[in-house]
Amino acid sequence: MLQRHIGVTKKVIFLTLLLPLFLILGCASTNSAHVSEQAKKLRDVSRSPAIEGKRVVSSPVEERRRVTDQDLLDSALDLTETSQGLWSKGRLEEAITTLDQAYVFVLQVDTEKNPNLIQQKDDLRFVISKRILEIYASRYTAVNGNHNAIPLIMNEHVQKEIKLFQGRERKFFLESYARSGKYMGMIVKSLKEAGLPEELSWLPLIESGFKVRALSRARALGLWQFIPSTGYKFGLNRDSWIDERLDPEKATAAAIDYLTELHNIFGDWTTVLAAYNCGEGRVLRVIRDQKVNYLDDFWDLYERLPRETARYVPRFLAVLHILDDPAKYGFKLEDPYEPLLYESVKIKKRVHLKEVAKTLDISLSELKELNPELRLQVTPAVEYSVKVPNGKGDVLLAKIDKIPKYSPPERAYAYHRVRKGETLSHIARKYRTSVRAIVRANKIRKARLIRVGQRLKVPLKGGASGKIFASSAKLLPGGKYRIKRGDSLWLIAQKFNTDTKTLQRMNNLRTTRLYVGQFLKVQECAEAC
Repeated sequence: MLQRHIGVTKKVIFLTLLLPLFLILGCASTNSAHVSEQAKKLRDVSRSPAIEGKRVVSSPVEERRRVTDQDLLDSALDLTETSQGLWSKGRLEEAITTLDQAYVFVLQVDTEKNPNLIQQKDDLRFVISKRILEIYASRYTAVNGNHNAIPLIMNEHVQKEIKLFQGRERKFFLESYARSGKYMGMIVKSLKEAGLPEELSWLPLIESGFKVRALSRARALGLWQFIPSTGYKFGLNRDSWIDERLDPEKATAAAIDYLTELHNIFGDWTTVLAAYNCGEGRVLRVIRDQKVNYLDDFWDLYERLPRETARYVPRFLAVLHILDDPAKYGFKLEDPYEPLLYESVKIKKRVHLKEVAKTLDISLSELKELNPELRLQVTPAVEYSVKVPNGKGDVLLAKIDKIPKYSPPERAYAYHRVRKGETLSHIARKYRTSVRAIVRANKIRKARLIRVGQRLKVPLKGGASGKIFASSAKLLPGGKYRIKRGDSLWLIAQKFNTDTKTLQRMNNLRTTRLYVGQFLKVQECAEAC
């Protein structure tokens, strides 16, 4: 039973990331010559006929040198530390063999008789498994220089995805392939520099269809579909002005870092792709829940993963098969779009892309396509590299002082007194704003918790642009206005270029409350008569 495990640990993908014991083992570095005498003794004992199954059986002769379960764990720990030293010296095969032996000792521990050792046994088993993964992955990096190739597997799952691309998703495939031309050169170059397989350049096809502004239901954004937290982890900044998940170059660099990290964890690309889709934690939980020691590859996990993630890998492989031989699968691929060519210019001035486009005599859409990460089409106030078409960099630098500095419009607010039967949704629609904006402006913890008579500060969309008008604002003789449903004192003041205080004074109003049909004087007679 034990021998079945020795030698196959190279395929281990059972691991954990947050084991307390890993912190102890991670920094250890011990030469193989310093394996403890106890470990040597245990190795000899484990090879003797006295071992049956997973339990050490003491013969009468060996009674005085009886090996305890704690001895086995201590020796496994010694061997694990030894493997670290071997690994650091590049002796990878010896390191793996040493971990194999350590794993044998761990499996011999009888936790039925010693339940207090269950946690220690499990922790050490997971640490050994993780160490084997790391060594196995590093071996492919060192030998092949490209983290190993992605196996072009064909099975029923891949065939099913190919049929989908041949059928109802054919248009999506062809359009995505055409858009790929804009970014493919940059992505392939980055992958080569990182030593990753070039096939990964097609991952954005199934992630986003090569749409820079693609947004998923999970709020993942951009070519590589980063959620905010993962993007932040890999250096993609996000604030009121920029969202670097939308920057093709920066998002590609972040994706490469993430894929590299996942490959160092799992060691095979199919499992890496699954983890990229749903997160390494989800994949690790699925592996851990199997309560087995070894899994050969991704396809052992296929049926146990969420449907979307399970489809993700065969879907990607289907893309590779089609691209490898389009005619075989009934595709005629036209030339993709031309790559985006540009140069970057560092500026420290907050300017609107519309003004930059006017200065450079190019279209705003062209400039927006080169700078999709600018959320408001405005550069930040700090030094920032704005992308412009080739040959326009010097022009921009020469004329930057003539481009007007952008100043954001001041946020305009209305003040609303809550009436019986009103909800935040009704109020938001009335002022053409959002519930979220009202909640944020008034620091409301529960969106449904407002009370009659409460005074709300209502942010108006578009700032003080004067786009919010009182309904049917027709001025009557004598400078009067008749109140209609949906009107408020603030809206009327905005329409007639005055303020609420003036209207209250002119009409002897103590409050801002109005009623339908009420006549309100909005202009002095000298102006209106």
